[in-house]
Amino acid sequence: MSTVQQTPPNEPRERSAPAGDHAERGESAPARTVKRRPHSVIQSFNYAFEGVVSVLRRERNMRAHFAIAAVVLGVALGVGVSKLELIALIMAIALVLITEMINTAVEAAVDLATNQHNPIAKLAKDVAAGAVLVASITALAVGYLVLVDRLSAPSDRLLETVRDAPANATIGALVLTVIVVIALKAVSGRGTPLSGGFPSGHAALAFAGWIAITYVVEAPDHRLLVSALAFIMAVLVAQTRVESGIHSTYEVAIGAAVGTLVTLLVFQLVG
Repeated sequence: MSTVQQTPPNEPRERSAPAGDHAERGESAPARTVKRRPHSVIQSFNYAFEGVVSVLRRERNMRAHFAIAAVVLGVALGVGVSKLELIALIMAIALVLITEMINTAVEAAVDLATNQHNPIAKLAKDVAAGAVLVASITALAVGYLVLVDRLSAPSDRLLETVRDAPANATIGALVLTVIVVIALKAVSGRGTPLSGGFPSGHAALAFAGWIAITYVVEAPDHRLLVSALAFIMAVLVAQTRVESGIHSTYEVAIGAAVGTLVTLLVFQLVG
């Protein structure tokens, strides 16, 4: 018959050593795997916008590209370019901005990898800068081909395209409002692109929509009513940003002013 050996009651049982005991004996403690929670969609967008803002803060060339992009889009909407021409301009502008951001990322990665002169590191930086140069020359050529005829044409060409302008003007006004808001957030350095900061982007877009709706409505009898309703909705958007504690009243007021003035400027240019 087999016997089972039992531990005497007075003899201590063997225990597993805690992590501190492993360190005292020079042994490595068993590794623990920590599961990282995936980022939400809003947080991912926030990180992406923070990348844009970071480039605007540290790169003077990026700020110049943003300013030129705003001017070119404003002029293009003012002279009444076609949809395909507008798409070409937007793609050319996006190409310049994307290559500038990649150039900044490459420079940061190279500086992190080495702080000594290295021919390979120099080659990486030079190639990235060359990509920005090629993109800039391409955008300049596209802008020239699209705008040269219209800028040299008689001024009455603008008046002939006014009736087709509201849709393009609305899109242009919203795009310019976003550009101005991102630029102001980059300069102020307050908050994040999608939450808080100076000025309020939500208020800017809400009041830009109010002005655009007021211009787009064709029926004179209904324009005042529709404009009043759009204004109330914009005020409610601004109020929610203040009551939720995301923005101050001052930040919301400046955002509303930015959206209103940019949209008024665009519609005055096209109308």
